[in-house]
Amino acid sequence: MRRGRLHRWRGIGGGLLCALCLPVPAAQLVDADDASALSLADQAPTVSIVASNWHNYVETAAGAATARNGISQGLQRISLDSRYDGNLAPDWRLQLADRLDTNLPAQLPGDNAINTLQEAYLSWQVEDGRLLDLGRINQRNGTALGYNPTDYFKTGALRSLVSVDPQSLKENRQGSVMVRGQQIWSGGSLTALFAPKLESQPDNRAYALDLGATNNCNRVLLLYSPQWSEWVSPQWLLFQREQASTELGFNLSALLSDAQVLHLEWSGGQSLSQRSQALAQQGLAAPDDSAFHSRWVIGLSYASANKITLDAEYEVNGLGLGKADWNQLRNGSPASYALYQNWVQVQQELPTQHASLLRLTWQDAVINRLDFSAMQRYDLDDDSSMLWLEARYRLPGKAEVALQWQRNQGSSWSDFGVLPAQQNFLLVWRAYF
Repeated sequence: MRRGRLHRWRGIGGGLLCALCLPVPAAQLVDADDASALSLADQAPTVSIVASNWHNYVETAAGAATARNGISQGLQRISLDSRYDGNLAPDWRLQLADRLDTNLPAQLPGDNAINTLQEAYLSWQVEDGRLLDLGRINQRNGTALGYNPTDYFKTGALRSLVSVDPQSLKENRQGSVMVRGQQIWSGGSLTALFAPKLESQPDNRAYALDLGATNNCNRVLLLYSPQWSEWVSPQWLLFQREQASTELGFNLSALLSDAQVLHLEWSGGQSLSQRSQALAQQGLAAPDDSAFHSRWVIGLSYASANKITLDAEYEVNGLGLGKADWNQLRNGSPASYALYQNWVQVQQELPTQHASLLRLTWQDAVINRLDFSAMQRYDLDDDSSMLWLEARYRLPGKAEVALQWQRNQGSSWSDFGVLPAQQNFLLVWRAYF
């Protein structure tokens, strides 16, 4: 594994440095004293290549889902993803990201379309190393791949489920409206942000801004990312949500060798359990089980010389239900079970306390331009699992075609066994323009 690979796990520290990279126009140097060169230049056609600030693609998908009773249902989706990143003035930058998904069957009752405004914000470079951002920002934190305890702004952010691929879940979500300041120096970075309360309830209409899902309470986050060395990158986080106790977070990426990266992610604070939080949110009586809870992930990534990367993670959610409590909930009231599962899905949390993830990616597998991915998620408390496979071929030009297959296994009312489809497959075609 090459040393530069460590930046994949460095979290916001590396992202802040990238934010300072402003487009620089190409300059054509001409020797004014070379008359013959000028003459040839006058006769030759001028070719100008200008990188576009827009990055767009259209994606279509078709397939089928098979339920546990053997009944199959067709799946269709058309998506349009548009992103803009450009300078409005020397020190001002505008970022926009929007995605429109049209699904059959519909994900929302009575409407096939779901529009997600992912980002829309202005960035001002106050001076070298100092930035101020204002608008809707998709703030992503954490070094882990499948479960991120320090990703505090994932709550309510997912409007349209396009893929179970962890990267897709983080990219294709709506950001929160906030003001964010960043100070960067040679030894690290410091970030402070404030996301105010703007609405109280989510808005599931197709083209809604849905501020009640992302900005339903006041939140503050501080991030300190020192640069210890090229081999070790830590990050400390301090998160405060309105009417809740302060949470502490820590991320660590360590390059063990040229081929191995260790990552650790932890978040802890005084809070109710997830089940009590779910009951309290619905105005129901909830036991006062407030205590200090930890959520953490430890993982290892290995990259081989033939472009194969293997990721393994062990995930612990101290706020989730233990094995005994989880079995009791599964065997109890269906309404209580549904209430808890719906809350977990909105929060994008693990329902139980222990899980694992394995992921393999192989770039240029067997032939050039063919990428293969395989991921298995496993709930260690109820022995249910999900297997997801994808083969993606990058066509010459600006197009891709992919075949995806997913299988959910587990007993009734288990983490993955409760999903309506036992398996599904999709043929996906994407064109960039």
